[in-house]
Amino acid sequence: MKSIISYPNRGKWGNSSYRGNCSGYVIRDLLLHFFPNGKPKKFIEVFSGGGTGKDVCKDLGITNSIHLDLNTGWNALRDEIPYGSDFVFSHPPYWDIIPYESQRGSYDADDLSNVMSYEEFISKLDTVNAKIYQSLLNGGRHAILVGDVRKKGVYYSIIKDMTWFGNLESHIIKTQHNCWSDNKQYVNNSFIPIVHEHLLVFRKNQVWAVSIKRTFTKSFDLRQFANITWRDLIQGALEWLGGKATLQEIYEIIEGSKKTTKNKHWKEKIRQTLQIHENFEPVERGVWQLKI
Repeated sequence: MKSIISYPNRGKWGNSSYRGNCSGYVIRDLLLHFFPNGKPKKFIEVFSGGGTGKDVCKDLGITNSIHLDLNTGWNALRDEIPYGSDFVFSHPPYWDIIPYESQRGSYDADDLSNVMSYEEFISKLDTVNAKIYQSLLNGGRHAILVGDVRKKGVYYSIIKDMTWFGNLESHIIKTQHNCWSDNKQYVNNSFIPIVHEHLLVFRKNQVWAVSIKRTFTKSFDLRQFANITWRDLIQGALEWLGGKATLQEIYEIIEGSKKTTKNKHWKEKIRQTLQIHENFEPVERGVWQLKI
């Protein structure tokens, strides 16, 4: 395997009509890469969906494999994952992009593809990933295949927002083929369709100590950045004020910023910056605008 993989043909494994079913080549190549003859001691597939992993195991002659999904009556949030696996492959829902209830034919409140907030989805995915890690033998691996999502103009990176359990061993980009969205026409020419997925491989290197990585997003006022330049402060103030403003209006926007608290001559510095930078031009005495 390499850091970029592409399978135009999904292969013969699993139910091809099951939406979101991953290519069996992904599972097959992972097993052949990490194990002699592609045979781990115990292979577990979580979110087994249309049966792809089970068919791959049959082809490779793997007899000690377990395939878990709501389709088989197994609940990822409530039920235990069998212990003692040296390799787990999971392909969770990409939030609510595909409603698996319609494919399964029944509703389940714990289905990760149900309509819920993105934050709730990530929390539930973290619960499942923690259980997977805990079930691994020391030295075992968890390979998770997951994609990015764009919804109502907002881009969501699931791998960035989910918690990472274990040591990241590989990050592989998988090219997507034959997506439902391929034939969709977009009005916005600047729109960039998502045609990739992420395959992350985590390794459990210690019995008790676990490496955990979690990111968070917060809002922060740029004016409070210590290293922001005077030019950028003034440019932001003018943008905020509609592109043109008086010196007094600029002062009022910038006053209280990190730079002004450290420079008692900050008003003079603003006037100097307006004079020397080509970003700004005077309209009349005491009035400045952004130069386009």
